[in-house]
Amino acid sequence: MHISEGVLSIPVLATGAAVTAVGLVIGLKKMDSEKLVTVALLSSVFFVASLVHIPIGPSSAHLILNGLIGLVLGWAAFPAIFIGLLLQAILFQYGGLTVIGVNTATMALPAVLCHYLFRSMLTRGGRSMGIGSFMCGALSIGLSAVLTSFALSFTDDSFIGAAQIIIYAHIPIMIIEGFICLFTYSFIYKVRPEMLMITQEQA
Repeated sequence: MHISEGVLSIPVLATGAAVTAVGLVIGLKKMDSEKLVTVALLSSVFFVASLVHIPIGPSSAHLILNGLIGLVLGWAAFPAIFIGLLLQAILFQYGGLTVIGVNTATMALPAVLCHYLFRSMLTRGGRSMGIGSFMCGALSIGLSAVLTSFALSFTDDSFIGAAQIIIYAHIPIMIIEGFICLFTYSFIYKVRPEMLMITQEQA
């Protein structure tokens, strides 16, 4: 879902950079020392998972795991995803530095949104927790695909076709990530519940 350099218009780049800047400020403020290891771990998981990708025009399709990152980290998803994208851009020229604001916003904003949409379900355990974690994983991907498509469409009408393909291509990824988020969150809930600061206001 990374958008390549030299594709987006200046207004879209500026909007993405502004959203990411706000998200980073809030995320860093809410990220205490106890969360650093978890942030680093999930940033590494994002870095590896999203490197395996299929090019789709000016963007790409791949695993993101932003739903899982959002569930566990809340606003700290912004710095976690930003660092992963920054390293990808520097080490592999994947994405790019000029579009890092837009790419971060399209992946981290849905993660934070789904965190707040479904966290009440996650505190109940049982079936409710399973449904909430699946929906968070799936919906985060869907929203990221929509935001990426908007970024392309608002840049130039010629990208509308590619934007539609991006949305369709991520439908199976939504289902896959839903199940990944469900099983991973359930596993962490059983073996390391202290990682899931889902009930804390700062999350």
